[in-house]
Amino acid sequence: MATLSFATSSFAANNDPIEASSVSEYSNETAETPVESPIVTQKISRGLDRPLQVGVFIGVPSVLVRQKNEDMHITASRGKLKIRTKGKRQQSTDKRVFKPVNGCIAIATDKASLNKACYEGEFIVTANGNKVNAVNVIDMEDYLRGVLPYEIGRLDISKFEALKAQAVAARTYAYKHFGSRKSHGFDIYADTRDQVYKGLQSASDVTDKAVRETDGVVMTYNGEFITAYYHSTCGGETEGVVTWGRPDHPYLQNKPDIRPDGTPWCKESSYSEWTREFEESELRDLFQTNAKEAKASVPSFWSIHSMNILDTLKSGRIHTLEITTNNGPFIAKGDKIRWLFKRGGTILPSSFFRISRNGDKWILKGKGFGHGVGLCQIGARARAQAGQSYIQILTHYYPGITLEKFEK
Repeated sequence: MATLSFATSSFAANNDPIEASSVSEYSNETAETPVESPIVTQKISRGLDRPLQVGVFIGVPSVLVRQKNEDMHITASRGKLKIRTKGKRQQSTDKRVFKPVNGCIAIATDKASLNKACYEGEFIVTANGNKVNAVNVIDMEDYLRGVLPYEIGRLDISKFEALKAQAVAARTYAYKHFGSRKSHGFDIYADTRDQVYKGLQSASDVTDKAVRETDGVVMTYNGEFITAYYHSTCGGETEGVVTWGRPDHPYLQNKPDIRPDGTPWCKESSYSEWTREFEESELRDLFQTNAKEAKASVPSFWSIHSMNILDTLKSGRIHTLEITTNNGPFIAKGDKIRWLFKRGGTILPSSFFRISRNGDKWILKGKGFGHGVGLCQIGARARAQAGQSYIQILTHYYPGITLEKFEK
């Protein structure tokens, strides 16, 4: 099996990554076997039969809206919107609702983005103190058209089943979050706090087709929507939510994700192997700066004596990292370890790494990109290209799920 060789000079051999012991259940031969659709059709419930409310711009200083070749600059002050239009008197109002003109609403926080923006549905713009909130009220299927290009990419037809799998995962995630942020006035964020959504500016015929061909299809477990997490690159092993310190779900667990030839399905990723190097003086500053985000109690220190991996998760990702300094030890845990090493606004690609030292330089060698939980997007692309259906892909990454199709 082709695996990543990790440096192990700073911890015992029994902390080496646990490698996959068997190949994944679908080979290229079985992938071409017709699959009976296990999708159960049912009527959508009343509580879900409404548009999705997406928090696109929340707590921003201002937004720009273009309608009929006229640009409006909207700010807020003391709970009131201030709307300025060139050559016209400023308006003051509690809220403003914008509907599509020529099929689109053009709204953004800067002029360059405004020139490309295209949203369906309607926008409700309100004042949030001295900040502006802009919520897109949109049909679920139109929302997904603005998610796929940003979450898995504008893929060609050879990876079409991966797009369909992503559509089902994103739809399930969105339905799961209906009403979850009611106190904020919307259901879901339009960024990495939930799912990246930017309207229709990057939608394509292929991504739209993937949404259409999975219309209404969601994943459930024991009658409830699953929490359909996904990530870029698993490095050959997925992980459970234990990486966030939570009890594992039956459908989100450690699984090997290995091709019949013994290599990871996501081996084409540029993050199948990665290296990061840090000077000790740099780490001293980073650990102090990043302590809160990493949920680590970092003491004031001058030097690092050691970095030891105390235990790993089933996949080989680090569970507990102990860093011993001249002023005592501290620990970081699970996926939050990535934030401890954040520099330039960028966290580590994954917690699937090993550590070595060369003088005053600390070297991290790892694999994977993202938390490793749920669907591996690069793996899904490769599985689709190998002939697997979106159903095969989803039931691999989310074992035990039921696929249901909502009809209105």
